[in-house]
Amino acid sequence: MSLPDLDPEDVDRIIGMAWEDRTPFEAIEVQFGLKENEVRSLMRHHLKPGSFRRWRSRVKGRSTKHEKLRGFGLGRFRSSSQRGG
Repeated sequence: MSLPDLDPEDVDRIIGMAWEDRTPFEAIEVQFGLKENEVRSLMRHHLKPGSFRRWRSRVKGRSTKHEKLRGFGLGRFRSSSQRGG
């Protein structure tokens, strides 16, 4: 699988988002244009084998990583005093 040419900062951000429990793969796709299988490939390429296996077992089937499986509507609560809201 061929991945798009990404800056090291983008790769770091994608890896961080992929490790976050509440960041769905769809958010990564919207921001960086990578589908779940491309994120998986990127993680396999950039992580040590043990770290990759831990990540895969952690996110595999996790409902918060997939928009369609999430049990809540809009996501996390955001106070009106927070930036970006």
